[in-house]
Amino acid sequence: MSTAFSVPAFSHSASSWHSINWNVIHQRVRGLQVRIAKATQQQQWRKVKALQRLLVRSFAAKALAVKRVTENRGKGTPGVDGELWSTPECKWKAITRLSRSGYKPKPLRRVYIPKSNGKRRPLGIPTMLDRAMQALYLLALDPVSETTADRNSYGFRPMRSTADAIEQCFVALSRKNSAKWILEGDIKGCFDNISHDWLLANIPLDKQVLRKWLKAGFMESGGLFPTEAGTPQGGIISPVLANMALDGLEAELESHFGRKNTKASYKTKVNFVRYADDFIITGISKELLEREVKPVVVAFMAQRGLTLSEEKTVITHVFEGFDFLGQHLRSFDGKLLVKPSRKNMRNVLGKLKNIVTGNKATTAGNLIMALNPVLQGWANYHRHVVAKETFNYVDYRMWKMLWQWCRRRHQNRRKRWIKDKYFKSAGNRNWVFSGVNNKGDNVRLVYTMDTPIKRHIKIRAEANPYLPEFEPYFEQRLERAWKDSMKGRDKLLMLWLRQRKRCVMCNQLITKETGWNIHHIVERVKGGSDKLSNLVLLHPNCHRQLHVMDKPSYLNMNNN
Repeated sequence: MSTAFSVPAFSHSASSWHSINWNVIHQRVRGLQVRIAKATQQQQWRKVKALQRLLVRSFAAKALAVKRVTENRGKGTPGVDGELWSTPECKWKAITRLSRSGYKPKPLRRVYIPKSNGKRRPLGIPTMLDRAMQALYLLALDPVSETTADRNSYGFRPMRSTADAIEQCFVALSRKNSAKWILEGDIKGCFDNISHDWLLANIPLDKQVLRKWLKAGFMESGGLFPTEAGTPQGGIISPVLANMALDGLEAELESHFGRKNTKASYKTKVNFVRYADDFIITGISKELLEREVKPVVVAFMAQRGLTLSEEKTVITHVFEGFDFLGQHLRSFDGKLLVKPSRKNMRNVLGKLKNIVTGNKATTAGNLIMALNPVLQGWANYHRHVVAKETFNYVDYRMWKMLWQWCRRRHQNRRKRWIKDKYFKSAGNRNWVFSGVNNKGDNVRLVYTMDTPIKRHIKIRAEANPYLPEFEPYFEQRLERAWKDSMKGRDKLLMLWLRQRKRCVMCNQLITKETGWNIHHIVERVKGGSDKLSNLVLLHPNCHRQLHVMDKPSYLNMNNN
């Protein structure tokens, strides 16, 4: 049995936000991005510039830029002008405002968020128009960044994650003849201190627009403050600019100490792994890292206006162990083990305790709804390492917190009564914290011990999502990730595979990052069923667009 979907043949000349044919929009932008990546690969920089100019002037790229900033998590956070684009009419008008001519960005709105060490991290919130302009130019810059990036750079890059960085650390340190010394690098105020002159001289982007963003300044306590260096954290394009500023360090190290699997590299065993501004460099001895590797890194950073933090940049032996991206890597009797770091575990326990103590008067069901996302998210982050022992300890501490929460609410009740009221049996467990949420559904607490441990398969170092030859590879990785995350949700997985992993409206991949909605072809109020033959997966925005169309019945499914 084969399944086919018929999608409407919209004209590319849309007249409103909901009449935009996103399939055509994505195809046109993607086609230009592929050409930019190929031209970058061949170092045809004049062609790159011409293609970038063509892309940022196109209606398709402008529409995608507006779509991104009105659907991401920051869509409800205004800039200094207080403006939000929350209606289809505002989004449609915004497309015509994305023009280089006469563009002048407004200052950033300065806010602070707490850091784990008690300090506060400054964020700069651009206006909606400035965010959209950055998203537009990012569409043209990202193919260049991905093509020129360090092979073992994993932060703020599409299709890469912290799990890839940790796995690369394991590859570099786990063998008997691997390097035993690690330089843990920490850049002092990376985002705040990158040289504007270096960025303007080396980033292949419209210099006039880039200079305006860098010099826009920020507003704080009613005053305007200039920005003389750095890329503000909070801007859409800032992570890519920071990545491009740090790219090249791997090649610089290879020029001095040899590329991997060469004779020179066997003598020094210098390997490099970076995630955003955190990096490690391995070496055969402490003297090599201190006297030869570190000066190369310092000189590289100085060209970009950056310095290493003397307090946090340390050299460690693998037998002592070190923390990296929330994991602790340490060799025990010659065997490298990766476990959740104690600091990371203390942080999540502190967060869970704050949730419990801050919800003393709520119902058990609502408390569970607040705790489960934290527990499941933390467990998913650590599910690729040796974490069972840590999971067991976190579940024990969670039980202690909840038992104290229950005893406080019912001080005059016996322990047996409290146990019978809040802790039920489920499967092999007899003490499962349970309750009823606001919707009347029975809910149970997530146990991190139930999260299966599975080794992460690292992404290929040379894989580039903008080059056509890697398209099958990335689709295989996406399918593997979905199958791992959809265990026990067979219907959803079958829908996704039946649709070739794509939304039937815009024909773009459905991933955990894009999100999805389940749509009934024949609505349930009109007698439609929940059978697979009446269901399709859509992106959330495509789902909204479908329901405002005059004829939503165009989504037909024919079984042959």
